[in-house]
Amino acid sequence: MPIAGRIAGQRHLVALRDGMVLTMPLVIIGSLFLILANLPIPGYAEMMAQLFGEQWAVKLSYPVGVTFDIMALIAAFGIAYRLAEKYQVDALSAGAISVAAFLLATPYKVSFLAEGATEPILVDGGIPTALLGSKGLFIAMLIAMLSTEIYRWIVQKKLVIRLPDGVPPAVSRSFIALIPGFVVIAVIWIARLLVEQTHFGSLHNIVGDLLGEPLSILGGSLGGSLVAEFVLLLLWSCGLHGANIVDGVMSPIWYAAMDANRIAFQAHEVLPNVFTKQFFDNWIHIGGSGTTFGLVICMLLRSRSQQMNQLGRLSIGPAIFNINEPIIFGMPVVLNPLLIIPFIITPLLTVIATYIGMSTGLVAKPAGIAVPWTMPPIISGYLATGGKISGAVMQLVNILISCAVYYPFFKMWDRQKRAEETQTATEQTVINV
Repeated sequence: MPIAGRIAGQRHLVALRDGMVLTMPLVIIGSLFLILANLPIPGYAEMMAQLFGEQWAVKLSYPVGVTFDIMALIAAFGIAYRLAEKYQVDALSAGAISVAAFLLATPYKVSFLAEGATEPILVDGGIPTALLGSKGLFIAMLIAMLSTEIYRWIVQKKLVIRLPDGVPPAVSRSFIALIPGFVVIAVIWIARLLVEQTHFGSLHNIVGDLLGEPLSILGGSLGGSLVAEFVLLLLWSCGLHGANIVDGVMSPIWYAAMDANRIAFQAHEVLPNVFTKQFFDNWIHIGGSGTTFGLVICMLLRSRSQQMNQLGRLSIGPAIFNINEPIIFGMPVVLNPLLIIPFIITPLLTVIATYIGMSTGLVAKPAGIAVPWTMPPIISGYLATGGKISGAVMQLVNILISCAVYYPFFKMWDRQKRAEETQTATEQTVINV
């Protein structure tokens, strides 16, 4: 517990998680436009073409690009900002320096295919949007943490320019950021010059080849995903917010997979990835971590103890929106040897079942649409697959799996609570007599 607690509060993991969360509002907004451009309604495309012209879908996708394609840029600012807050230094300056360092590491070359040509050429003077989006997440993450560590070390060592007290605070803070900002830019500049002399060519390539690809393979595999889910559940079983740790490590991988699916979905190509952020949020954590929606249904329909019946009534509302703290801490599941068993087994079974369904083509894969994790099940499965009914059916199957696994353990727990209530009532009657 002490070790797990320290990991859960580790400032870099927390900053990574919170910095990535900063991208979510933009990604969800972009996803709304993505849904509108691809509504699976017969005659919808023809109607829109008549109203707004043949290019209506392209124009409706403008907000999709401007939100998804700056994911790494926003993450570079957000991660640095949150990490600087943990160190209690000027977070705004740290975020701005991180963005500048990230852009310095990004080659200003874009691919251009001339009319009639067979091979594209690289043109100077443009920033490739692919590297500002999901493909740049790993380098953005590393540069944000490195630049902030350099910034806070110099500031805490007081190796900065300080102006007199009468100077406005905003001006004073900008001068304090001069020396650490120069050092950060110089470090990234030197690193870029050195890497350009190798076969990698850019910092993005070296990070992608040495870090991004191995982690993506791990996070995109059934085995790696089961391990990540198991760790999350084990931490929750001890009373720790498992998502705080697991998401901090896995979010960049799953966001990159989500965006790859989004690009393929827009191009009407085969979706490449099963495991994305939405896979876990919308199909596995139905009712919350532990897939506890089935447990709440058991409580509502099969409770014999007053405690379980009342808790079920109180929990069904939050459970519809995938919030289950009332169950985890009120039942409780935490440190409960009986309920920890289905709490861990159920999500692992739903991961396997959903993976089999999606990998075999029976169920549509997540389409890269960022459906909020609080979206009720059935609706979220339909939207996250771009309007495929199989996504909603898979959620229903997972709910049935959850009910089946939780039910025998719940009955034992409910019987125990019923016996306790009967004993308490008997003792109270004796005291009154």
